[in-house]
Amino acid sequence: MPVEVILLGSFALLILLGIPISFSLGISSLLAATAVGMGPAVIAQRVAASMQSFPLLAIPLFILAGSIMARGGVAKRMVDFAYILVGPLPGGLAIVNCIESMFFGGVSGSAVADVSSTGSIMIPMMVEKGYDRDFSVAVTVASASQGIIIPPSHNMVIYAMVAGGVSVGRLFLAGYIPGILLGLALSAACFIIALKRKYPCEGRPPLKRSLRIAADGILALLAALIIVVGIAAGIFTATEASAVSVVYAGFLGFVVYRELRIRDLWPILMESVKTTAIVLFLIGCASAFGWMMTYLQIPAAVMNAFLSLTKNPFLILLLVNILILLLGMVMDVAPLIVIVTPVLLPVVKAARMSEVTFGILLMLNLGIGLTTPPVGASLFVGCIVGKTTIERTSRALLPLWPAMIVVLLLITYVPWFTEFLPGLFMK
Repeated sequence: MPVEVILLGSFALLILLGIPISFSLGISSLLAATAVGMGPAVIAQRVAASMQSFPLLAIPLFILAGSIMARGGVAKRMVDFAYILVGPLPGGLAIVNCIESMFFGGVSGSAVADVSSTGSIMIPMMVEKGYDRDFSVAVTVASASQGIIIPPSHNMVIYAMVAGGVSVGRLFLAGYIPGILLGLALSAACFIIALKRKYPCEGRPPLKRSLRIAADGILALLAALIIVVGIAAGIFTATEASAVSVVYAGFLGFVVYRELRIRDLWPILMESVKTTAIVLFLIGCASAFGWMMTYLQIPAAVMNAFLSLTKNPFLILLLVNILILLLGMVMDVAPLIVIVTPVLLPVVKAARMSEVTFGILLMLNLGIGLTTPPVGASLFVGCIVGKTTIERTSRALLPLWPAMIVVLLLITYVPWFTEFLPGLFMK
């Protein structure tokens, strides 16, 4: 039996049997390595080596900063800030949900954190004001995808490492315009749906209270600004920026908003450690799997297969998007980044797409995957928070997915959206 079949076939079989994806990746890598005469020590070395990377130190720190902000009152202030901006529009609360996710994604870097923290605020508020529960959950789930596109995003750090030293600063800058485009597209979809279903409009708070809300919101938004400007200006690296974000998150939670206490630190640290352990173990096993694929020359075979179908760059990129979307429906974000990057990066380079643009394209595809059944993490969390079913939420997502696909196609075929800011600030 060909070793490629052993590697990919055993992985698919283990997934179908319900084995956790990290273990499936590790076991299939071991089986393939044994089939070609390698010892298990080779795979163990690849797992260990993939986690001994200085840029990966940014991941636990960004996760910790996101946890502190989620518990420190940042989410509520983002909701209030978005409310004074767009609340009076038709379907204002749905648009607030989209804009708030744009803001919160810029400080937490996590779609699931956005759903769990702001969903508990926005979903009951929308239902109370007359919005359908399924639609409220769907908007929360879809808009949270901005969390992995708008920096800081620990998934971008993973991609930068796997892609072979792509600048994290350039990736962070490249994510802003697509992330904002996604928020605006979803807001437009919510506006049209609100007009059709006659959802209510909301009034703006009095001027004095609005100014206070704006001040609190801007303080939270400064976290993202400090990180990206610091990296772009060369003041600190992405890893150092993650440490700065933890300090600033703690400053907001303990000193400014005063919603955190010393006793809150232990559960926050434990949650961050557990999440970090899961992510790093996934990265290690996925790296071993990716290394085995490279050893077996699977990426080259995939590139030749794509080029044998067509040499038209437009069609190649369309096929790449379709493939990633399908994979994103059945796999988690971190392992998929590690697996598909070495396989598909040569393909998109042949179609004249840069590593930075592909990184954002990959993030957006995977963000859409988080909202889709059968294994979308944001979809699962949203249904739990919103007390509804995956089937009903998926139906409510149907008018929102086209808006996300339009943004995906724009960044695929119009490089300006991803290349402008990196080219402007990091020439």
